[in-house]
Formats: sequence, structure tokens, C-alpha cells
Amino acid sequence: MKKLLDEFKAFAFKGNVVDLAVAVILGGAFGKVVTAVVEIFLNPILEALPKTAEGGTGFVGSLISFAAVVVEFLLTALILFVIIKAMNKAKDMKKKEEAAEPTTKVCPFCQSEISIQATRCPHCTSELKD
Repeated sequence: MKKLLDEFKAFAFKGNVVDLAVAVILGGAFGKVVTAVVEIFLNPILEALPKTAEGGTGFVGSLISFAAVVVEFLLTALILFVIIKAMNKAKDMKKKEEAAEPTTKVCPFCQSEISIQATRCPHCTSELKD
């Protein structure tokens, strides 16, 4: 039972699972924001379009509702794309910052790896001009 619990903890707290959970939560939150934008700004414009002669919306109303859903999906996808792109760019910048200066170099005479600050090779005792 302990092995099963340890395996579950290893799975649940992997970076990918946590990232997925955050993405789902953010997606739900942005879905609500986009829904509000569509309902507040887009639907009044679409509802101002001419109605059928009977006063109902009929097929045109269904088309308007479908268009609102498509626009909502596209806005959500666009917002998530921009956020993910920004997060990936931030990760790349962090990785570049973390790339450390080299601490070793190769002796041009004996091809041994030596400290970057060395002025003489400890293996072949050659003087280094760098």
C-alpha cells in the first residue's frame, strides 16, 4: 500500500500534472471572462441585426447564437495562446540566465581539461597564453 501511495505522490506532483491543473483552472477563468465580453459587447451588436417578420429570431437567431459561441471559442484560444507564448518566452529567458559561464577549458597542447583560470597546464606543465 505504501508503494502505491508513493507512486501516486510521484505522479501527482510531477511538473506536468501541476502545469496541467493550472492550465485547466486558468482556462476556466478566462472562459468566464470571454463569455462576459461576448455577452456584454458582442451579443447586443448581433441582436441589433434585423429580425424576421414574425418578430422571432428563427434561423437568423440560431446563426447569431452560433456565431457568438464561435467568437467566444476563438477569443479564449487567442488569450490562452498569448499567455502560453509569454510563459514559454519567460522560461526560455530564465534558462538562458541560468546557463553558467564555463569553468574549464582544454589545454591546446595535451588536450586535457583544466580550470579556466589556469595559466599552466597541471598535466603537461605547458604555459597557457589565455
